[in-house]
Amino acid sequence: MERFEKSFTRQEPIPEAGIAAATEVMRSGILHRYGADPSHVAALEAEFAAQIGAAHAIAVASGGYAMGCALRALDVQPGEPVLTNAWTLAPVPGAIAATGARPLLVEVGEDLTIDLEDLAAKAPQARLLMLSHMRGHLADMERLMAVCDTHGVTVIEDCAHTMGASWNGHPSGRWGAVGCFSTQTYKHVNSGEGGLIVTDDPDLAARMVLMSGSYMLYGRHGAAPSEEVFARHTAQMPNVSGRMDELRAAILRPQIADLPLQAKRWNDRYRILEEAFRATPGLKMIERPQQEAFVGSSIQVLAAHAETLPGFVDGCAARGVEWKWFGADRPQGFTSAHAHWGYVEAQTLPRTDAILSRLLDMRVPLTFDAEDCARIGRIVADEAARHLA
Repeated sequence: MERFEKSFTRQEPIPEAGIAAATEVMRSGILHRYGADPSHVAALEAEFAAQIGAAHAIAVASGGYAMGCALRALDVQPGEPVLTNAWTLAPVPGAIAATGARPLLVEVGEDLTIDLEDLAAKAPQARLLMLSHMRGHLADMERLMAVCDTHGVTVIEDCAHTMGASWNGHPSGRWGAVGCFSTQTYKHVNSGEGGLIVTDDPDLAARMVLMSGSYMLYGRHGAAPSEEVFARHTAQMPNVSGRMDELRAAILRPQIADLPLQAKRWNDRYRILEEAFRATPGLKMIERPQQEAFVGSSIQVLAAHAETLPGFVDGCAARGVEWKWFGADRPQGFTSAHAHWGYVEAQTLPRTDAILSRLLDMRVPLTFDAEDCARIGRIVADEAARHLA
């Protein structure tokens, strides 16, 4: 039987410009963001803010740190409910729980985005929404923001899977008060670990810069608010050091510049897989709205029935094709569901559970080519005929 031999976790090399810049940083010995002049971190912040159209950008140690920093800047309190998607990855409710707040989970629909009716029903219980654009799926952002504005809910966007994406031409991360991005290896740019925060609110920006460990050196920041704004918050914010270092910023700058081209390359691969999976009996593609400009670094399908999915997943794996299934009894690798998060109060989410029981997810690395994607499609169709028909 036909097999697939490539790794689903192998990344492309860092661009040569990033390697050269990183080598220069290492030779200098100046890795700390406030030791370098000029600074790659300051330049990265200015470049990313300009690219996404934000007034302020802050480079930090991880996407999880970015979410926690945003919550603290918005003065989240111990025990306070914070709304978030019931389908997401563990670092999102983890960031909420780590502040002492309480994740309040909102159902998701078959389009894999947050259920706006359930959000409207639960919105009166909270003042903050940590909106996860899970696996790159954007909700109807005009409708979502109308719900949140009606109920006075402030939105933080988790954009770990939507760097470079947009809804109706408006970039992901620019709808809410704060946008949080990840530069972890398996995201759209790769620094091993890292994150970026964007906002137009100068007071939130100043609070997050101070929290990230600027001490009194905030004037060296690449996209900072004015001294007058910092004066309102200096010595008021705890120092929770999480600033990105020079080495990671040097690696990231050429990748950020290349993101539009990389997004097109991901989407070319996504469309080949999409066509194959749509033609496969037993699998249902998640249709993408016309308003959504997405980055297809992963692809999701719903199986017609959950009962035979373990056999299908195992059959594909035996032939080198890796699916993540969100209906498993226990966490597996990076994949988990809300019932597995012991730090989150158990909540009844029947619609989400019904979807997760049938939900399959596949990574789409840029190390795959068109023929690789076609071969995956043939193997999946073959195994679906064995297990899902």
